[in-house]
Amino acid sequence: MVTIRLARGGAHKRPYYRIIVADRRRPLNGKCIERIGFFNPKAPANEEKMRVDMARVQYWLSKGAKPTERVARLLKQVAA
Repeated sequence: MVTIRLARGGAHKRPYYRIIVADRRRPLNGKCIERIGFFNPKAPANEEKMRVDMARVQYWLSKGAKPTERVARLLKQVAA
């Protein structure tokens, strides 16, 4: 099954997440099918906090991909 999930990057206590489409059986930071955005929870006020390619999200959702709970909440924020 294909999922839309977060892959963590960044330094200690400075998280940076990539929003990826990956096979559920792959490791969390393993090979992904496609990178569709990023989320930086510690971004300063003058930097972009999140970017998501909503066209690709809709494509993958139409193909049966399931977002994780956290990604679903982030996508709802972007759509609003």
